[in-house]
Amino acid sequence: MAICTIPEALEDLRQGKMIILVDDPDRENEGDLAMLAEFVTPEAVNFMAREGRGLICMPMSGAICDQLELEPQTRDNTSSYKTAFTVSIEAAT
Repeated sequence: MAICTIPEALEDLRQGKMIILVDDPDRENEGDLAMLAEFVTPEAVNFMAREGRGLICMPMSGAICDQLELEPQTRDNTSSYKTAFTVSIEAAT
């Protein structure tokens, strides 16, 4: 696996591929599996859960969170990066 440019990563995402986003060593120094929601399949979610072994997150605007009545995970966010998690959800079957 090679490190690529941002335009190359964006093209991979547009093609429905899953990528690994790696952040700065001075932040969390981790990698996140990412793909565009329109291309996500049950197999992709299973891979993320099985191999990534972390949270599976989906970014949403505040307006969508309000529409879905998703409350913040905590009222007093003391996280050093102020990550705006909402309560956990499960997909409808």
